[in-house]
Amino acid sequence: MRLDASGKVSLDHIYTAPDPRTYFQELRPLGYCVPQLAKPYFDKLIKEYRETEQVAVPRVLDIGCSYGINAALLKYDATMDELYARYDGSGPVSRAELLERDRALARSRRPAHGLRFTGLDASTSALAYAHEAGFLDDTVHADLEANDPTPGQRDLLGGTDLVISTGCIGYVTERTLTRVVRAQDGRLPWMAHFVLRMFPFGPVEDALAELGYRTVRVDEVFKQRRFAGPEEERGVLDSMAAAGVDASGLEDEGWLYAQLYLSRPRHR
Repeated sequence: MRLDASGKVSLDHIYTAPDPRTYFQELRPLGYCVPQLAKPYFDKLIKEYRETEQVAVPRVLDIGCSYGINAALLKYDATMDELYARYDGSGPVSRAELLERDRALARSRRPAHGLRFTGLDASTSALAYAHEAGFLDDTVHADLEANDPTPGQRDLLGGTDLVISTGCIGYVTERTLTRVVRAQDGRLPWMAHFVLRMFPFGPVEDALAELGYRTVRVDEVFKQRRFAGPEEERGVLDSMAAAGVDASGLEDEGWLYAQLYLSRPRHR
């Protein structure tokens, strides 16, 4: 088991396969569930944005979108259990067959209210699959931690109404979020980020405040997944202790937990 600098097990390989089967088959035994838990909060925020801003078809940017999981849940009312069963290896064997089945899903479940999803990720294969399947409407393959968006990437990022994420903050920092906001030419999209408790959100909150945001943390905590084994559990608990985060009754019982941060323009 290879751990990253935070103490978490490295799962990089599950994001680079040509289709989502490896992703779901490796995460299922770990009980990965945060996109499902995030779904009602995202739904509520999108509804509120649609009504408040009078935007019929909000444009959602999912940072660290991988295979378009949040888009599938929100656009087509899929569930994580459904997706786990869909990619468990018992169905179609080729990528082309999987894609055709997913396109059929997209065709059969047109949402009552329109949404457009743009995915931002470092994995070209995950982005390609999600776009070809119809989960994502646009994709941005970029490392905004290191680089400003190109003119083409800026065009795709521009016009974003809401920015969401479920687990990438900590690897993605305020540098990426600041570049996303600056691509909006003065507009401030609403944001909702599910962030593992082991990662501090303070630097992100401070950077967003400088751009005109007010951030609120939801009191509830949300399970992300079980630890992949004792080594990861020790690594994460050691990192949390070093950062002064109390894991009692939460991570020390075998699960990673996230918190939800909502950021909106101060005038809202």
